[in-house]
Amino acid sequence: MKSLLAALTLATFSFVAAGAAHAQAAAESQPLDRIVAVVGEDVVLQSELDRDVSRITSQYAQSPQQLPPHDVLERQVLDRLILQKLQLARADDTGVKVSDAEIDRSMGEIAQQNGLELSQLRGALTQQGIDYDQFRRNVRDQLIVRTLRQRIAQGRAQVSDAEIDSLIRNGNLRGGQLHLGYIVVNVPDGATPDQIDEAQRKAEEAKKQIDDGMDFSAAAIRYSSAQNALQGGDLGWRNRDELPPALADAADKLQEGQVSPPMRGPNGFHIIKLLGKRDGGAQMVTEYHARHILMKPSELLSSDEAHKQLAAVRQKIAAGEDFEKAARESSQDDATARLGGDLGWFSGTAYGSRVAEQLQNMKPGDVSQPFETDAGWHILQLVDTRNTDKSGELQRDQARNILYQRKAEDEYESFLRQIRSEAYVDIRLPGGNTPPKPATTP
Repeated sequence: MKSLLAALTLATFSFVAAGAAHAQAAAESQPLDRIVAVVGEDVVLQSELDRDVSRITSQYAQSPQQLPPHDVLERQVLDRLILQKLQLARADDTGVKVSDAEIDRSMGEIAQQNGLELSQLRGALTQQGIDYDQFRRNVRDQLIVRTLRQRIAQGRAQVSDAEIDSLIRNGNLRGGQLHLGYIVVNVPDGATPDQIDEAQRKAEEAKKQIDDGMDFSAAAIRYSSAQNALQGGDLGWRNRDELPPALADAADKLQEGQVSPPMRGPNGFHIIKLLGKRDGGAQMVTEYHARHILMKPSELLSSDEAHKQLAAVRQKIAAGEDFEKAARESSQDDATARLGGDLGWFSGTAYGSRVAEQLQNMKPGDVSQPFETDAGWHILQLVDTRNTDKSGELQRDQARNILYQRKAEDEYESFLRQIRSEAYVDIRLPGGNTPPKPATTP
């Protein structure tokens, strides 16, 4: 079974800290627990930090030498816990909330990803030593931060028609997707030559360790400053054009499994590993030409009666009556009845999942059995199917999405730096209040 903790990651970060109420309860039940950081009006407890460090070290129990020294790992984890607290606090201040239904839906998706029913999830978590209620709180926190991220992006990441036109006109749209591992060694703003040299040496050391056999994910935990470092630097599948051009160009030169040399970027030195590649090309979509007849239940016509009446219409069609004639006489869809029920050409999901299910099992000329949707009872006649290349029509949407994703990443990174610089943070680990490395993602 896949690691449930890996499945828990729904957003950019892995959020594993408990809420304030849980933290208070932990403090009361564990007399030796102590505060390791004060974050505004919240705190990070030693138990929270230990739990997250333990989760990472357990993943590398067979090769602990690949992890950074314990104090370095502990500080990296603490920095991310602090950033999580700040985001949750800002979300609370701005009224971001998620419903129990949303949490239940996400819990169901996590269970499904691991081949489980939701009812089996609690037992599976217990077997892994994970508290179910804590796991649910973690899911809630991630959903809250994901919603906050969306709000920030919607408010700040604006894409103009002129930008879309320019991207298309310059021929900079490239299809396909890349699955990358990512390590960045940050260079601070206004860095001195010595600081730049130190960052370069660290990046070159990371590459040497990988070449000598260190797992890339372990190297990301040890060396990377990126937000996803503690998840092994895995960026997941990204559209090629959502990535910085320098990274996409570097990936084009790699074979699957290869690792790039360190590359100088605006915020530091970057190393990528090509984990997979999907080609773009034509985007073929199956389209359907169909007719339908609709019978609507009403105060005067029950759903059962509507069903029976439509079944009788279908019997006449099966006996030889023309479908278009029957639609003009019987269909209660005002928009299509006068056209003989003609829906024209449409993609499979254009009229909802119930229509799509019927079409998948039909051949041209077939007439479906009556089926029900929110609109009422229907029968369909499939006229024809075709495969259409939609790449041209989708190009503009693709360009808009690419530009939006790039801006959304940049704006959220700026937002994170802002809330971190404005916040009161008192770190109480040994060697404590050294400013943390800014989290970055491509």
